[in-house]
Amino acid sequence: MTTRSETLEPTVTRGTARDLLERLAEVPGDREAVVEGERVLTFDRLREGAAHVARALSERGIGRERVVALCLPRGTDLVLGLIGTLTAGAAYLPVDPALPVERRRHLLEDAAADLAIVPCASVDGAHDGCARKVEEVADAVPVCAIVPASTDIEAGREPFLPAAVGANDLAYVIYTSGSTGLPKGVEVGRGSVSALLEDLENENIVGPPGGRVGWNASASFDASVQQWVRLCRGDTVVTFDEETRSDPAAMAELIDGQALTDLDITPSHAEPLLDHLEGLLGADRAAGPLTLLIGGEPIGRPFWRRVNALVEKGHLRAVNLYGPTECTVDATAGWMDSDGEPHIGTVLPGLELRLLDQRLRPVAEGETGEIHLAGHRVARGYRRAPVLTAERFVPDPMAVDGSRMYRTGDLARLREDGRLEYLGRSDRQVKLRGFRIEPGEIEGVLGSHPGVAEVVVDLRELSGGPGLVAYYRPRKDGLEQGLRELAKAELPGYMEPASYVELAEFPRTPSGKLDRAALPDPESTEETGEEAFGSDLTSVERLIAEVWARVLGVSRIAAEDDFFRLGGHSLLAIKLVSQVKARLGVRIPLKAVYENPRLRDLASVIESEV
Repeated sequence: MTTRSETLEPTVTRGTARDLLERLAEVPGDREAVVEGERVLTFDRLREGAAHVARALSERGIGRERVVALCLPRGTDLVLGLIGTLTAGAAYLPVDPALPVERRRHLLEDAAADLAIVPCASVDGAHDGCARKVEEVADAVPVCAIVPASTDIEAGREPFLPAAVGANDLAYVIYTSGSTGLPKGVEVGRGSVSALLEDLENENIVGPPGGRVGWNASASFDASVQQWVRLCRGDTVVTFDEETRSDPAAMAELIDGQALTDLDITPSHAEPLLDHLEGLLGADRAAGPLTLLIGGEPIGRPFWRRVNALVEKGHLRAVNLYGPTECTVDATAGWMDSDGEPHIGTVLPGLELRLLDQRLRPVAEGETGEIHLAGHRVARGYRRAPVLTAERFVPDPMAVDGSRMYRTGDLARLREDGRLEYLGRSDRQVKLRGFRIEPGEIEGVLGSHPGVAEVVVDLRELSGGPGLVAYYRPRKDGLEQGLRELAKAELPGYMEPASYVELAEFPRTPSGKLDRAALPDPESTEETGEEAFGSDLTSVERLIAEVWARVLGVSRIAAEDDFFRLGGHSLLAIKLVSQVKARLGVRIPLKAVYENPRLRDLASVIESEV
C-alpha cells in the first residue's frame, strides 16, 4: 500500500537551505526575530550576527560539507551560531552541554567535526556553566567563540551573503540512539530542510508568516529543526530556558505573556502544561487559538480526547505529527479534530509512504505493515557508517530512478477513513518523552560494569508514567548504586533507567531464550510504613517520602536518598512539585528540587515555607 498526501499536490520546489536564507534576507529588519527572556534580536541584527559568524568560519576555511559543532545552550547565541554556520555553507552538529563528557566526545569525534563554537565566556574562563564542559573535550576538536554579543551587533556592518550550496549538500547531523551501543549520526541535506518548511506550509500546519513560535526542544532533538526554520519565513522564535521549560506554570505564563501562536511539544510534556494553560486559552484570545504541534511519542486515548475537547471549544489547533529523524522530522500529520481513536493522519507532500511486509510487498488496507518512506526528504544516510546506511536506506522497488527509501521499523495500518494508525515498533526501539532510545545501547553501558553478569533494559509502566527499567543479574551484592553512577556518567539523562531490579536468574522460554513478558514489574509502592521509610524521619520528611514513593514508583526511601538517583527526571519533578502543593499546601519552585535533591534537604526547604 502506498499513500500520498490527498489534500494538496506537492508544490515543493526542491530548493536548498540557501532558498531559506534568501527568504530570511527579505524579512523586514525591524521585526522581532528571537526573544530570549529580556534579550530581543531583530531580523536586521540576526542577519548581521549570522554574517559575522559566517565570515569567521570562512576565514578558517570552513564551508560546504564541513561540520561545525554548536556547544551552546538554547537561546540567541545558538540561533546566531546555527544560522551563521548555514550562511557559511557548512553543516551544524548540535552538542548539548548537559550530555556526559564521553558522549560529547564521541559525537565530536564520530562526526569528524572541524570546529566547536562555544559561548564567549567559556573561552574567557568566566563561570557560565560551560567552561568546564568545554575543557573536558577541547582535545577532541578546535574550540572558538565567534558568536558576537548582541550589544556588539550593528545592522548593515557586514553583508548577509549566504554561500552557494546544492540541494544535497549537508545541512546538519543529529545523533539518535543506536542499537550497537553507540549513537548514530543522521545526515540531512539542505534541500530536505527547505522541503520540510514548504510541506508544513502547504498543509496549513503553520499559519501565515509573522507568527510567534516557542522553541521548546533541545537542539539535539530533530523537532528543533521545524522550530528554528520558522525564522526563515519571518516568524518570531521565543526560546524557553531549561528552568521555564521544566515548570509548566512558568511555561503557561510565557506562552500567554509572549502571545505565542505555535508550540511544538511531546504528549508527556503537554499533559501537565494543559493543567495550567486551559484557563489562559479562550475563543477570544487576541493571538487566536494556540497551535500545538504534538509529536515525538505515541498519543494515548485520554490525552487525545482531552486535546480534542479544547479543539472543539476553539481554544486550540492541534496536530499529531509522526516522523523519524531520517526523513527530516515530520512525515505524516493527523489533525486532532475528532473524538475517535488516535491516528497519525496522512503522509505530507514531498514524501511517499509505503506499508510493506517483510519481503517488501505492499499489504492490503487494514493489514499491518512496516512504514517505509521515500521522497525528497529522506536523509542522505548515517554519518561515516556505510554498512548501517545500506541496511536502513534500501532501494525503492517502486522507483524508476533508482532512489532509496527508509525502513523506519514502525508498524501501522491504513484505516477505512484513509488515516494511518500507529501500532508500535517491529524491533526493540522505544520512544520516551520524545526521544528515540535503543535499549541495547543502555545494556551495553551497564553491561560494561565488571559486577554485571547479565542485564536487560525494558520500557515499563511505572507509577509516575512510562519509564526504563534495568533488570540485572549481579556477580556481587550491592551493585545498584554503582550501576546508577555508571549510567549517570555515560548516558544522557533521558536514557538513565528509572528503576533497577536485581534478579537471581532471568526468565527463559523452553528454547532457552529470554522471556521478556515474564520479567517482573518493579516492586509496588504501596508499602508506606516503618519498614519502607525508616523510623528516623521527621513528620515532614515522612510526608515527602510518601509523595516520592507515588511519583517515583519506589517503596524504600531514606532521608539521604537523592530524587534523581532514584529515577527522577524533569517531568517527575513537575509532578512532585504539584503533589507537594496538594498534600502540604506549599508551593515550592521547581529549581528547589534540583538544588536540594536529597529528601532531607528538600524537607528542610519545605519546612521553612510552612
